Amino acid sequence: RILVYKTLNHNMFSEVPVAPPDAIFGVKDRYVKDSSKDKVNLSIGAYRTNEGLPWVLPVVEKARNQLVNMGQDYNHEYLSIDGLSEFRRVAANILWGEYAQNDNIAIVQGLSGTGSLYTGAKFISKFLPGKSIYIPNPTWGNHKNVFTNSGLEVHEYAYYDTDTNGLDYDGFIRDLKNAPDGSVILLHLCAHNPTGVDPTAEQWQGIADIIQQKDHLSFFDTAYQGFATGDLDADAYALRLFADRGMNCLVAQSFSKNFGLYGERVGTLSAFTNSAEEAEALNSQFKRIIRVTYSNPPSFGARVVAIVLSDPELFEEWKECLKIMSGRINDMRQALYDAIQEKETPGEWNHILKQIGMFTYTGLNPKQVQSLIEDYHIYLLSTGRISMAGITTSNVEYLAQAIDDVVRANL
Repeated sequence: RILVYKTLNHNMFSEVPVAPPDAIFGVKDRYVKDSSKDKVNLSIGAYRTNEGLPWVLPVVEKARNQLVNMGQDYNHEYLSIDGLSEFRRVAANILWGEYAQNDNIAIVQGLSGTGSLYTGAKFISKFLPGKSIYIPNPTWGNHKNVFTNSGLEVHEYAYYDTDTNGLDYDGFIRDLKNAPDGSVILLHLCAHNPTGVDPTAEQWQGIADIIQQKDHLSFFDTAYQGFATGDLDADAYALRLFADRGMNCLVAQSFSKNFGLYGERVGTLSAFTNSAEEAEALNSQFKRIIRVTYSNPPSFGARVVAIVLSDPELFEEWKECLKIMSGRINDMRQALYDAIQEKETPGEWNHILKQIGMFTYTGLNPKQVQSLIEDYHIYLLSTGRISMAGITTSNVEYLAQAIDDVVRANL
């Protein structure tokens, strides 16, 4: 039976426009609807095995089984507003290293990276009014949305050099110097999304110099610790450098990629402050923002991470999982580069090997990207960014041939 409602007043929603599709998930939706047997999805930043399947990390499965075997001892009560205490402790340890033992670190559990960025942005908007935030050009597609919707004025700084497919370090430094003193600077801790281009240790020193001189506030986004190099400490180098210098900063931390917990929304927001009193104040304000946003975080994923990182044996096994994932991605970088070189595809392709992490910024233009999607059923972002995790030994040759075709067709 269909119920028909009579409209008694003005239609309140008649002027609401349809929002444009998300740049990343919109591409994924097109892939799902494609019936071609040759289709390849290089759009979503999620790890896949060489068979193109999601991978439940063995340590995650073990931790999950522990929770299931607890029976009635595992309940579904609310966590506190700032989340699971044991999770916060171990998350701080892998991020901050020895600094995690200090009482000047503020930390709350957040909704993975996005939710933690949003909480941090709302904090900046409320307590640092008038501050502008500078984000790299390019950056993750959701950064601008998160900060704009938090009431912040968003500007860009130079990051990627299209001529070299590498870091525009001079432009980066220039824009940091030109930003008003005390601006907020968004920094990718490692495995920059979407370019895969990270500063060297020496360049990080220079970046820290200018940020310190200009009294800027750094806001690190870390979604790939352990994924960039397979080494947790190496990937945290920049953050600990800033801590060594006593520089205040905020950090949004995600466990989606390095634990494969994409749908569990596990992360933290933390801050390096000057004292225990400051840390307490920031924690209290973070919690007020969380309370009116989503009240408190989910527990399952946080418990999984806490179990793994608290158990020395599972922790070591997890680090081996990180090496497996980062190693497979590096293998696919080499395989794609070799296949392109074998075809003598016009252009310079060394950047495929030089970039790190989950993504490669191919340098393909929008016309070439469109051809890959429409003619070859290879789905990637319009910027030319591809997820290396979507490449397998079964499709790398097909991908290389398609790239060769579209490059030659658009010389």
